[in-house]
Amino acid sequence: MRERLPAPAPAEGASGQRDEAAPAAAGDLPPSATGTRRSPYLASRLQGLGTTIFAEMSALAAATGSVNLGQGFPDTDGPEAVSEAAVRAIREGRNQYPPGGGEPELRRAVAEHRMRFYGQSFDPGTEVLVTAGATEAVTASILALCETGDEVVLLEPFYDSYPAAVALAGARPRLVPFRPPRWQLDLDALGDAVNPRTRVVVVNSPHNPTGRVLDRTELSAIAELCVRHDLLAITDEVYEHLVHEGQHLPLASFPGMAERTLTISSAGKTFSFTGWKVGWACGPAPLVAAVRTVAQYLTYVNAAPFQPAVAAGLGLPGSFFAGVAASLRERRDRLCSGLEAEGFALVPPQAGYFVLAGLPGWAEAGEPGRPGGSGDAARFCRELPGRVGVVAIPASAFCERRADLAGFVRFAFCKRPEVLDLALERLAGLRAPLAAPGPTSPMAPSGSGPSTPGLAS
Repeated sequence: MRERLPAPAPAEGASGQRDEAAPAAAGDLPPSATGTRRSPYLASRLQGLGTTIFAEMSALAAATGSVNLGQGFPDTDGPEAVSEAAVRAIREGRNQYPPGGGEPELRRAVAEHRMRFYGQSFDPGTEVLVTAGATEAVTASILALCETGDEVVLLEPFYDSYPAAVALAGARPRLVPFRPPRWQLDLDALGDAVNPRTRVVVVNSPHNPTGRVLDRTELSAIAELCVRHDLLAITDEVYEHLVHEGQHLPLASFPGMAERTLTISSAGKTFSFTGWKVGWACGPAPLVAAVRTVAQYLTYVNAAPFQPAVAAGLGLPGSFFAGVAASLRERRDRLCSGLEAEGFALVPPQAGYFVLAGLPGWAEAGEPGRPGGSGDAARFCRELPGRVGVVAIPASAFCERRADLAGFVRFAFCKRPEVLDLALERLAGLRAPLAAPGPTSPMAPSGSGPSTPGLAS
């Protein structure tokens, strides 16, 4: 790999600490990207992170009795064959620490799964690592590979743990946008984001929250950039089997990428057992060894009886994986059709659990006829639970003050059809003008603490 540059010296204010008013490079996240006040005791590199938007909104859903279309978890269990395998493992006493790299049968199952679906070859002993979900795998990878001052390219909007992982590593994010309404990746901005300090590119495809499946042209451009600049890639592919249109292509399968890519996925989304938190990273042995070094000091090991159950799930016939996608596609169409009937502007997602919908004109009081995507989604989502009993997430929770995303809301459709119908029935009552937010609004900032991360107006 190329020689590493020394970390840049931070801009300092009168206190000798980093001056948060100092100008940042274009595309950087500021120290307090969410608009929250400074948190005492929290390290400066983590200021502004706060509680995740998903925890906040799920708590609000429970408190108000709302239909939760905010957080991406199914409301039904996954296949009985997988859950029964977990029960059997518990009864057989597989409840103590598993091996540090993961149960051998799961590592073998992951390697066989990659070969079966993508023709990729991994040694289960040295090139597969089991982690506490994909989130730990991504975080441990960034911590393992980045020095202080390195730069990490993130595709925006992004899953909210990515910038947190970059901050934990003392690195700096460089943001490359997906452009609405069809959410194409801005390849010119991608090229501009790379510089001598760039170390890693994080690629999430199928993508959360846009639902895009990056196509061959986009992935080829990323691969060519990584090879030309000798960059490492971390891919988050947790929605790999939930593709509604198009085809998922692993970045590691592109020329020159196998030796520089960590491929990450998990069981939660595919098998509808999100609470089990079983994920994995695959890649060249030296990269996987680096990630294992970090992961052993984060969770050490996890989910002992669930690991053999996930191994059983990965061995299910192809009809199971096709059926999961087909079932979710039906629910996608159900929710998208209902949202469009209420005036939301959207492009049906190609994959995943979520749709990004632009606000209808009627969502802005006194401004009828405004096109979707031009309103204030943060305000809309703050008021939505109290008005009609539905929880959603503003796109602002997944980006750094993108004006072109200010009017987009993320809805989850990984729910039972009757739950989606109830949510749509409640949303139909929204055509009355929205009230101005006030101190009694469930999500309105109060004087006693910070506002909800990602929801600053």
